[in-house]
Amino acid sequence: EQVGSIIIPDTAKEKPQQGKVMAAGKGKVKDDGGLAPMDVKEGDTILFGKYSGQEIKLDGEEYLIMREDEVLGVIQ
Repeated sequence: EQVGSIIIPDTAKEKPQQGKVMAAGKGKVKDDGGLAPMDVKEGDTILFGKYSGQEIKLDGEEYLIMREDEVLGVIQ
């Protein structure tokens, strides 16, 4: 018997979502005023968490806008 343990079944674990980058900004402005370039670019296929980003509708199409730090990885 274990006390204070939580067991999460594989079926309950969050699995990453996959999507294609439709557009990306130039980067993030650093404290010194310089620009930190983006690691992702238009056309990249990325992985992200199920609850990442914000859904928007633009010209009848649905998109997900997210910060780069919400991206879990880029598929090569």
